[in-house]
Amino acid sequence: MSGASVRRWWRALRWLAVELGAGLGSFLFLFVCLVISPLLVLSGGWLLVPVVVVPLRRWADLARERTARRVPIESAYSPIPPSPSFADRLRLAFSRSTGRDLVWLLGHGTIAPLASLLSIALPFAAVNALLVPAYWYLAPADDPISSPFPVTSWGAAAWSPLVAIGYALLAWWVIPGVAFVLRRAQARILSPSHKARLAARVTALTASRAAALDAQSAELRRIERDLHDGAQNRLVNVVMMLGIAERSLETNPDDALPQLQRAQEMAMDALSGLRTAVHDIYPPILDELGLECALAAVAGRSAVPCSLDTSSLRRVPAAVESAAYFVVAEAVTNLNKYSRATRALISVESDTSAMVESVRIVVEDDGVGGAHERPGGGIAGIRRRAEAFEGTLQLTSPQGGPTNMRVELPCGW
Repeated sequence: MSGASVRRWWRALRWLAVELGAGLGSFLFLFVCLVISPLLVLSGGWLLVPVVVVPLRRWADLARERTARRVPIESAYSPIPPSPSFADRLRLAFSRSTGRDLVWLLGHGTIAPLASLLSIALPFAAVNALLVPAYWYLAPADDPISSPFPVTSWGAAAWSPLVAIGYALLAWWVIPGVAFVLRRAQARILSPSHKARLAARVTALTASRAAALDAQSAELRRIERDLHDGAQNRLVNVVMMLGIAERSLETNPDDALPQLQRAQEMAMDALSGLRTAVHDIYPPILDELGLECALAAVAGRSAVPCSLDTSSLRRVPAAVESAAYFVVAEAVTNLNKYSRATRALISVESDTSAMVESVRIVVEDDGVGGAHERPGGGIAGIRRRAEAFEGTLQLTSPQGGPTNMRVELPCGW
């Protein structure tokens, strides 16, 4: 009996103990679902569908975390709209994912507790059988100790250690076996089918493509607006000043020089605006010095003191670097405009724990809070950039602060 085998047995025993408690929770959840189910056929009962499905998904996700060993178990849930219609609620109630979770809940609330309890009872039965010779004679004659046969004499008690050995051997083999079977069964039920994974992938790709097109359209509109309101207007002024200087050369040459100097200054302003527009399309510092130095430059220009942590950041594809740069730049812009914060923390790191590496961006400040997403705003732009990479944005900003923004950008490699 090696140390690795003992540790494996203890892990199986602990897992079964946890599943026993979780199975009792699933049984209560199943009971609530059975009580609520008649209400779904009533008018207005469909309003309860998200109330049941959302906690069911969370409970199933917890089971996925407990069941997964090395590779996480995907959930492949379709997103629930913020204000679901009747058709959305109907589709949610009869979706494959909801049916899969309900099948798992039924088995986990009935079979798993019973199998876990019987398995966990074996080592306790072995200990009890081993101690029977020490206390069998204290039991009343009409209610003798049974382990597993009635012990009414010292001769019968002498067999108890052999029974204890049998229970121990049975526990040694049964507990890892039951844990393995339950774990495999849970993983199989909770894992989405190949068709569901493909459908979820297609949905995600469609959403990311739409987000990428939206982000591209918004970026083109911003560039057009910057060129029209900035460099174009300045160049028009330069042309006008050169025209005035030309007429001055014909009528009053002494006034031409100051006008040419003003035209030169306007041309320099127009050149500076063009450089800014080009810089905003793709900052050259990303190519020259990399994402860490570019983010350091953004943090250094902030009016609010920012602490930047990029110690765990690895080199990622150029498109992801560009998106991460603009996410941080937009977040810092919003921070300076609205937060009234005294300090901020920016953390950008590579996350390699999942199957697909991603860049995690966290921006925190001690400001007044109350930040929210509005159409056409900076946070909406950050969300569009994240969704273009099938990423996510989470914003927590209660009134009074603090504000915490978390962005995940999958690298796709």
